[in-house]
Amino acid sequence: MKLEPIAQTETVGDFIARYLAEIGVTTMFGVISIHNMPILDAVARQGVIRFVPARGESGAMSMADAWARVSGEMGVVITSTGTAAGNAAGAQVEALTAGTPLLHITATVDLGFADRDRAPIHDVPRQPDMLKGISKAYYRLWSADSAIGTLTAAVSAAISAPTGPVTLEIPVDVQRAKAAGATRIFKPQPQRPQASDDAVAALAALLIEAKRPILWLGGGACHASAEATELVRRGCAVVTSTNGRATVSEQNPANLGAFNMTPEAQALYASSDLMIVVGSRLRGNETLNNAMRLPRPLAQIDAEASQGGRNYPVELFVHGDSADTLRRLLALLPEKLDVDPQLGFDVATARATAEGRLRAQMGPYQVVADALLERVAPGRHAWVRDVTISNSTFGNRYVGFAEPRHGVHALGGGIGQGVAMGVGAALASDGPKAITLLGDGGTQLGIAEMITAVQENAPVVFLLMNDQAYGVIKNIQDAQYDSRYHYSALQTPDFKAHCASINLPHTLVSDVNDFAAALDAALAAPGPRLIEVDMIAIGPFGETFSGPPAGAAGNKV
Repeated sequence: MKLEPIAQTETVGDFIARYLAEIGVTTMFGVISIHNMPILDAVARQGVIRFVPARGESGAMSMADAWARVSGEMGVVITSTGTAAGNAAGAQVEALTAGTPLLHITATVDLGFADRDRAPIHDVPRQPDMLKGISKAYYRLWSADSAIGTLTAAVSAAISAPTGPVTLEIPVDVQRAKAAGATRIFKPQPQRPQASDDAVAALAALLIEAKRPILWLGGGACHASAEATELVRRGCAVVTSTNGRATVSEQNPANLGAFNMTPEAQALYASSDLMIVVGSRLRGNETLNNAMRLPRPLAQIDAEASQGGRNYPVELFVHGDSADTLRRLLALLPEKLDVDPQLGFDVATARATAEGRLRAQMGPYQVVADALLERVAPGRHAWVRDVTISNSTFGNRYVGFAEPRHGVHALGGGIGQGVAMGVGAALASDGPKAITLLGDGGTQLGIAEMITAVQENAPVVFLLMNDQAYGVIKNIQDAQYDSRYHYSALQTPDFKAHCASINLPHTLVSDVNDFAAALDAALAAPGPRLIEVDMIAIGPFGETFSGPPAGAAGNKV
């Protein structure tokens, strides 16, 4: 919808609200304060953008992060200055780790006091330093006249490869200043680096010669699904990071999925004569801290030039957008690659073996995992996960989802972002409910945002796995600290009473055989629902999970 500017009375706050609406922003998250009120008052008066009032800035940032990942559009969050901007920092680090296209609009004090350490209310004189450290890019809007340019620069940076969260800091008096309301607005277009023809040709030559080529797909390859799928059809095998899952359908027998550190995976790598890493940092928690041997030659495609060879030396680095590079690569390849016909069978066997081992490790929770496996991908649900043992065992690898944007998890390993991420993912979903896997420890960090879910009638099912502890910490204490459970046992809330107090329907599951029916009922009902799984009553996993393997000797996942 195009808004008509009010040239005589439009303030910078009005212009910002209009700008965002005209470039297609439909939803923004945040917390209102005296320092961002000129913008949020304009958003409300214009009535085009839905504003979701979170209970805290950290929750607002996590909601915007998940909303962007699921919708495929730029997320927008607005905070206030000082402590409020600081409250969002941890969640913004997660967005930075995930490369989420996100615009963080925050405030600062009147321009005459900014950066001068004169102690006006909410002032933090080194706030820009903090914001620069957690942002892909940082901008300050210095004057009303530069609003169009600064906004355009911030949005362009957020959506251009490599994408990431960008902070736009706006002094409150600049927000109130008169703007030139007749400015025409055009949506910025994402800028993507283009690989050289010679680099693509060199990559094609490697692939044509290879007999057992494997693609490693990371989060930077998610928008190259069609191209990656075609490469697999022509003969490549594929393995993914957890953030690159479903770029190629996990129903494809040549896709190992995120079973990327198993003994079978490592044997597969040893038999491969080429690996092409696309849009992945080869993170330590998925490569045994970079001690896992990968195939040679190793080639890498990445939109961020500085990632070339950062964690593994590579024989060929191709700096370019993954979709464009793979599309041009396909044009240089034969219809079918001359590969080992056994490769696809070996991948399928490796995956089946890894899944079988994992099923045994789940113990009674295999019933829970299977119920989710049968519903998440077929039902096209967003699958959101906090950091918890259940995610580290079956959530990250076993439970599939239909397409890359349906998978949301705390990539940076920060606990407690799941509740808010579930809300953001649910509000971005254009169909079935989001399903959000939580632990009781993480839930207590973000529990207030369940109120936001109720207020916004978010279509989300919270799946709370309650073992009344920081479970993985207790397991590490068992393994390494003679079962000294210092600080890991939690005083856990009565979640049923909490849910009743905020009008969030609650179901307790004390027998795994009741789980599937409880999940179906929650998915069929309107609005948010919480299913609490009593892990004390059900019992432990079949095998103890004590964190990711620490080095080359650790093969368990």
